[in-house]
Amino acid sequence: MVLSGKMAAPGIAVGRVHVYKKAGFIPKESYVPKGKEQSHLDRYLAVKKSAFDELEELKILMQEHDPQKAEIFIAHQEIIEDVVINEEIPSRILNERWSGDWAIYQVYETVLLVLQKAADPLIAERAADFDDVRTLLLRLWYGNKDEGLSSLSEPVIIAAQDLMPSDTASLDRNKALALITEKGGLTSHTAIIAKSYGIPTVFGIHGLLEAVKHGQLAVINADEGKVILDPEDEIAAEYEQKYDAFRKDKEDAEKYLLKPARTLDGEKIDIGLNVSGVSAGELAPSSYVDAVGLFRTEFLYLGRDALPDEEEQFHAYKKVLECFGERPVILRTLDIGGDKQLSNLNFAREENPFLGNRALRFCFSNPDIFRTQIRAVLRASVYGNMWLMFPMVNSIDDIRRAKETVVSVKEELEKEGKPAGQFKTGIMIEIPSIALLADYAAQEVDFASIGSNDLCQYMCAADRMNSEVEPYYQSYHPAMFKLIKEVTGAFTKHGKSVSICGELAGDPLSASVLAGLGMRKLSMGAGSVASVKRALCSITVKRASEIADKVLECATAEEVQRELGKIKE
Repeated sequence: MVLSGKMAAPGIAVGRVHVYKKAGFIPKESYVPKGKEQSHLDRYLAVKKSAFDELEELKILMQEHDPQKAEIFIAHQEIIEDVVINEEIPSRILNERWSGDWAIYQVYETVLLVLQKAADPLIAERAADFDDVRTLLLRLWYGNKDEGLSSLSEPVIIAAQDLMPSDTASLDRNKALALITEKGGLTSHTAIIAKSYGIPTVFGIHGLLEAVKHGQLAVINADEGKVILDPEDEIAAEYEQKYDAFRKDKEDAEKYLLKPARTLDGEKIDIGLNVSGVSAGELAPSSYVDAVGLFRTEFLYLGRDALPDEEEQFHAYKKVLECFGERPVILRTLDIGGDKQLSNLNFAREENPFLGNRALRFCFSNPDIFRTQIRAVLRASVYGNMWLMFPMVNSIDDIRRAKETVVSVKEELEKEGKPAGQFKTGIMIEIPSIALLADYAAQEVDFASIGSNDLCQYMCAADRMNSEVEPYYQSYHPAMFKLIKEVTGAFTKHGKSVSICGELAGDPLSASVLAGLGMRKLSMGAGSVASVKRALCSITVKRASEIADKVLECATAEEVQRELGKIKE
């Protein structure tokens, strides 16, 4: 039997299935006798403290081995101490005489329903964290032991309806051959950890738990989003060989992690890191990259009741700049709208939000928010090598208007005795109109970074969040590489820096082509750094240019795919 889902992390695995069904606690609606309310409140407070202490132990343990995982438990501690929740639960117990377990369940359920309906997938994914914390509180309320995935005795393929953040955080990476689930999102903590650990993962497998059995032999081809149950001996043997090759390939790539990305003929390619926060886990890869190629500042704004003020932003930006020292930090101004909505602002309903009031357009229509961020950025620029970048630029007018705001804010700060440091100003190239005007744009700014994900979306007229048009969103579309060549050439001609920070940059095959097109700066997620460095260290610029020329001659994405496949030959 073959089941299909979506790849969350690539790779191959062959092994026995471990069906994981986490205990669910759904209490019955119940109330306490009059006069007993305080005892239930006291018990809730004791359970809350025990939950916080349990998370503290896990956090300390993880900080020694994996700072990124530790951040998950910190986030869960923050949920336990959430002000609104800790007003609502006691109120329900004392004023309406709800039993403690019923109050915990129902108050968290209200939060979950709000989060699950959020348009922004990053916010919707937070529902898993709240559900995880609720399960922890109810487990402790009932006095049950934790029977998670931390005690697996042998390597297995883990099958589940869904995996909570605490499940994957406590997982022994050496005991997980693969993860397969019925639910799960590509931006979830599980997906992030699976990618960083290199665990093949397939999400969204309809009917998985009805089809799979505990101990059943299975083959996972995450690259194709396939799960093969009870494979025939020949197929199992074939995939055993593929798995062995996958494992060896991964180990070989990791040897390049601490090496510079230098081609066989000595050309240095700068490798940047895409950063979405300021936690220890986010900044841990700083030791093996050349820069922050994309600092997404939205993390400061999403999933909260109030906008971050200037001081909070200043300290966050300062932290990253100090971490990277003299190395560049490309900070992208607020990129809100499209698939990222703020819960603390009322956005007008748009039929096509990706074509609407988002990113720089949103900032222009909300100048107070924009100026507050620019003030924080310019103040922080004193502490490192800041490169300020504007997203969703459509025209030369957009560039000039954004630059005028920066000049105005800079003058304002200087009058207050808060001078800015040295910084560069640049743009993201993700709308075809500005890509076609790259020669003019290069004369207006210090640098550019190509956002290949949105550029592909707008060029192919295919919403990258819409699975119905997924076949039309072609990152290997020949026009993508033609446009990248034109942009790279235009900025290079004017002596201006140009980089790329979308999914193409983290793809080892296309990274070689990008080098052949003249690109010398690539930025990606931490999980892609080793394989991209290896690809670049294994090719000459001349060979990369030859491959790039072949790609530019292709007429279809399929033809490009075939040309890229020849790189490994």
